[in-house]
Amino acid sequence: MITLCKACGTSYSVDATAPNSCKICLDERQYVPVKGQQWIAHDRLVATHRNHWTLHQPKLFSLQTVPEFAIGQRAFILQTPEGNILWDCIACLDEATKALVHSLGGLTAIALSHPHYYTAMQDWAAEFNAPIYLHSDDQQWIMRSSPAIRLWEGESLPLSPQIRLLRLGGHFAGGSVLHWSTDEGVLLVGDIIQITPGADAVSFMWSYPNLLPLPAQSVRSIRDRLATLGFSKIYGAFSGQDILQRGDDIVRQSSDKYLACLASTGSSSNDGKRPY
Repeated sequence: MITLCKACGTSYSVDATAPNSCKICLDERQYVPVKGQQWIAHDRLVATHRNHWTLHQPKLFSLQTVPEFAIGQRAFILQTPEGNILWDCIACLDEATKALVHSLGGLTAIALSHPHYYTAMQDWAAEFNAPIYLHSDDQQWIMRSSPAIRLWEGESLPLSPQIRLLRLGGHFAGGSVLHWSTDEGVLLVGDIIQITPGADAVSFMWSYPNLLPLPAQSVRSIRDRLATLGFSKIYGAFSGQDILQRGDDIVRQSSDKYLACLASTGSSSNDGKRPY
C-alpha cells in the first residue's frame, strides 16, 4: 500500500500502518505541522483531488493538483522530438492524468529539481515506463526504491539535444534546474530559484517555510553558473510564477540585490536606505 505525507506529499510503501514520521518533514527545510504528522492513502487522494492542466506555450504543459495538496507545487511536461519529459512531480496520479499523458505519447524521462517534489515519482515511472533522473547528492532523501531511478553526478546532464539538467545546489546539495534551448531559452527551476509574487524578480532560500536564507557563496555560485546561459522565460514551482521575458537579466539583477542585502551591516549609517 502507498501512503502519502499530507505535509510534503512524499510517498511511502507500508504494509499496514503509516510511518510514525516523515524524514522529509523532520528536516529543517520542511516542517512537521502543529497537529502532527498526518497521512493519506494514494487511493483516497485520487478520489478527492484532480489535476488542473495549463498550456503555457507550445509543447509546455503544467499540472497542478486541486484542491491544493501538501506543498502545492506544479509539475511540467515538455514535448520534444525525442519524447516527453516530466519535470518535477506531483503526488496525484489519477486515471484522467494517466489517459492524458498517454495520449500525448507517454514519457521518456522524469527529472526532479530536489527532494520536496519527489512525491510519487516511482508510480509515474512505473505507469509510463520512464527513467527517473535524480542528482546523487540527494540520494539520502529517496524514501521508496525504484528500478527506474538513475542517479547522476557532476554539474550537468543532457537529456536531449535541446535539454539538459544543471546542478546549482543551494536549497539542496543536488538542487537542479532544467534548461531548454529554444529560440528564446526556457529555464524550469522548481524553487531552487524562487520567483517573487510580482513575477519580476527572483530570490533564494535554504528553507522556505522556516525562512532561512542561503549564504552569499551559494547565491554567487548559482548566479555565475547561470551567467553562461541564455534564457528569456523562467517557470517556477507555483502557479503564477512565470517570468516571460528578460529572465537571465532578472536572475543576475536579483542575485546582486540579494548579495548586497547580505553585505549590508544594517547600521544607522544607512539611514534606512536599501543597500543597493
